[in-house]
Amino acid sequence: MKIIILGAGQVGGSLAEHLASEANDITVVDTDGERLRDLGDRLDIRTVQGRGSLPTVLRQAGADDADMLVAVTNSDETNMVACQVAHTLFHTPTKIARVREAAYLTRNELFDNEAIPVDVLISPEQVVTNYIKRLIQYPGALQVIDFADGKAQLVAVKAYYGGPLVGQQLRQLREHMPNVETRVAAIFRRDRPILPQGDTVIEADDEVFFIAAKANIRAVMSEMRRLDETYKRIVIAGGGQIGERLAEAIESRYQVKIIEMNPARCRHLSDTLDSTVVLQGSASDRDLLLEENIADADLFLALTNDDEANIMSSLLAKRLGAKKVMTIINNPAYVDLIQGGDIDIAISPQLATIGTLLAHVRRGDIVSVHSLRRGAAEAIEAIAHGDAKSSKVIGKAIEDIGLPPGTTIGAIIRDEEVIIAHDDTVIEAGDHVILFLVDKKHIRDVEKLFHVGLSFF
Repeated sequence: MKIIILGAGQVGGSLAEHLASEANDITVVDTDGERLRDLGDRLDIRTVQGRGSLPTVLRQAGADDADMLVAVTNSDETNMVACQVAHTLFHTPTKIARVREAAYLTRNELFDNEAIPVDVLISPEQVVTNYIKRLIQYPGALQVIDFADGKAQLVAVKAYYGGPLVGQQLRQLREHMPNVETRVAAIFRRDRPILPQGDTVIEADDEVFFIAAKANIRAVMSEMRRLDETYKRIVIAGGGQIGERLAEAIESRYQVKIIEMNPARCRHLSDTLDSTVVLQGSASDRDLLLEENIADADLFLALTNDDEANIMSSLLAKRLGAKKVMTIINNPAYVDLIQGGDIDIAISPQLATIGTLLAHVRRGDIVSVHSLRRGAAEAIEAIAHGDAKSSKVIGKAIEDIGLPPGTTIGAIIRDEEVIIAHDDTVIEAGDHVILFLVDKKHIRDVEKLFHVGLSFF
């Protein structure tokens, strides 16, 4: 696939890295020559220096025969104009734009071929807000991913000493919970992936990824670890777009406080939010945290744009008694360094956004793509289309499908039913199939499995 990426920042650069490794024809456009040289030295891609919204620059990047334009510069307006130019002058089939400003996003009539021709809108702030909301819903989870509009969920937990299943074989999960269908999809032990078998023994400190119907998630979590109490009091550091959206989404169910430095932003938050308490000050101010009884907080969320400020305020909040801390980290190199110590969960906006982008770039009928363990593995939701003649999966039992190495099928969503996968489960047309890959180099092979042969048409 021939793809033009506008913007060589962290999202654009990471996306180029993902896609270049999968044998796509990638061109990256940016005004920053140094960034482009760095990317060009590391990856097998073309680079073009210039403003991505200019017709001359897009033509130079190969827009005449590009399959897709992905506009992820720091400017909403540049991204939108680039999509307009690509549509009008080059008839680019698929146009994806990152748009951050909520005032644009609330106007649905803005984005169609008669107005601004953007096929897929990506709002990183909304993606991250939804991600954090799911983590708040399941205290103790390291990652929570929705499939098929939330009918099934994939949850990662760390197995603790004292959990009912720790030290036992996976096949005993069924004995512990005879009425609950679940499947352990992947286990990471000391940062190495283990493909789970029935005789695999769960050890303390394993990161266990399991999939189940949404209604059964809490029951399965309780087998791996003592369930954390539901959060009541939440403190948010940073009243930017993510902080505001999150407070708005959760303030009716939790006691929420926001700490924000900017006086004008504080006034805006006070006017916009209903029951959230807005405090002006620094989240790294020890006296302010003590005055606001940080030791009573069930969860402290550091959501500013400054990684160092987020890390320091989180460490201080934890030291002063906050029970759990989650931190946004924009620099991917920091994420693995800090998660799991005093900081319970490090959230990478880049990884969350990349997953959303990849779902629209993959071949085959791929509905969603999610990075697991900060990009170490992937979970994919694909739809089985066609019939037994045209499809490589329809009408076959899972044990008869030639899955690539390190790939497992965890569950199938059929209409409203969540079916946990077993070897003899047969895939039908229209099934949403949830797959796990511990080796991303086999993604192309998975995509090919879900291609429909020409005989179907």
